[in-house]
Amino acid sequence: QRILKNQGMKFFLNHAVQNATAEGEKVKVFAKNKKGEEVEFSGDYCLVAVGRRPYTDKLGLENIGVTPDERGCIPVNEHLETTVPGIYAIGDVVAGAMLAHKAEEEGVFVAETIAGQKPHINYKAIPGVLYTWPEVAGAGFTEDELKAENYNYKTGSFPFKALGRARASMDTDGFAKVLTDAETDEILGIHLVGARAADLIAEAVVALEYRASAEDISRMSHAHPTYAEAVKEAMLDATEKRSIHM
Repeated sequence: QRILKNQGMKFFLNHAVQNATAEGEKVKVFAKNKKGEEVEFSGDYCLVAVGRRPYTDKLGLENIGVTPDERGCIPVNEHLETTVPGIYAIGDVVAGAMLAHKAEEEGVFVAETIAGQKPHINYKAIPGVLYTWPEVAGAGFTEDELKAENYNYKTGSFPFKALGRARASMDTDGFAKVLTDAETDEILGIHLVGARAADLIAEAVVALEYRASAEDISRMSHAHPTYAEAVKEAMLDATEKRSIHM
């Protein structure tokens, strides 16, 4: 939010939108703030982003005996099989993140299951990405989730502004942050804000899938100068606060 504010964006949080109208080439949005006062915003465009829901209407599910839940999702078991044996469901019509790469993994999972194999999906290792600028990406647990479970964890972080590549590219906004088990050092979550975050998160997925420790990643050579060095430095910071380039 701080970075976007520096780009000139304004944030009006805790506002309830009441209505929006198009007037000529302008759009007006009417809302109420947290005090209940009516406020008005004017702009060139109005982008509505209120989430998505499963598109299961008119699929004829009732004809095969499959009943969606109250949210429209198709219930499945641990094999992604519906209540009708031999019929599977994946992707946006089942519970979980509505992500193309999550659906792809589920498709492979079902194909391998049908072929008699024993596949698995670690949903905590499915990355989430916001394709804004700067980009935002994450995988694993968030800090709020760990706090809610009273988990004993530690953190490590590293700012992009300390990276040679970021300074050379003049994209110094952002950081890498890692969450690890306080006793075993196992990586629990990695979160990135900044240039190339969508690409950098792949290293986090590998670390989570193989249950690597922060020290494991910190001892691996990362090319210089690259944005990926931020991940290594964050791991070093999580491992006894010994990042090198700070």
